[in-house]
Amino acid sequence: MLDATTRSGGTATASPRATAAELAVAVPPATTASPATPTGFAARCTRVLFSPWSRLSLLIALLAAGACTVLLFEPQRLLTQGWPPQLGGAAAAVVFTAAYGLCTVAFVPRPLLNLAAGALFGSQLGLGVALAGTVLGAGIAFCLGRALGQDALRPLLRGRWLKAVDGQLSRHGFRSMLAVRLFPGVPFWAANYCAAFSRMGLLPFLLATGLGSIPNTAAYAVAGARASTPTSPAFLIALACIALPALAGVVVAWRKRHRLRQL
Repeated sequence: MLDATTRSGGTATASPRATAAELAVAVPPATTASPATPTGFAARCTRVLFSPWSRLSLLIALLAAGACTVLLFEPQRLLTQGWPPQLGGAAAAVVFTAAYGLCTVAFVPRPLLNLAAGALFGSQLGLGVALAGTVLGAGIAFCLGRALGQDALRPLLRGRWLKAVDGQLSRHGFRSMLAVRLFPGVPFWAANYCAAFSRMGLLPFLLATGLGSIPNTAAYAVAGARASTPTSPAFLIALACIALPALAGVVVAWRKRHRLRQL
């Protein structure tokens, strides 16, 4: 076996084994990226930006911006000033449907929008655009709530009442949402976000919203179309169709009050 060094002509030379060992000591091992590297910093920023509470904050900011926009443009002026003259026909119906959906997301009351639909487009077309806007607005609110708010708010469902509502919507979503839409009492936006934060599916939610909103929407559309003749039979029947479901909802809530208190 060779020694660490050999003498050749009085000169010390390194053996191959000694040279390899020295090289192993001389070359430092490759260092891993520390948390302070740009890659680690970017990863932390990404986790923070897409965290549940960051997404919930974005949802709140979007809703606040929408509400401020509504207050600025005052869509209720459609009832007094009418539709802009440069829009007409199918284009007006499409624009109104889109505006209807966005306004419902921004907490504009649906009865006001339904009256405007009837006043601007008549009973039949007004009903069509109002229903389309209702489903559109409900779908937008549901998708926003599901994508931006569900992960942050579901862990907070600890109260018995909240758990009961979540369980009802998660297990019996279609019929529960259909009942909510048929018997007014729960605000439209509140029902949208409650369904989004539950485990209810999007398709049953949209179907229940479309079907359950027909009677109430039709009543308001007819009332808006006949507002110029408040003594006409159609207007009086529309008012009755608006009042009776609301009264029925109050009666059901009164009869179920003891069960609600136990939740």
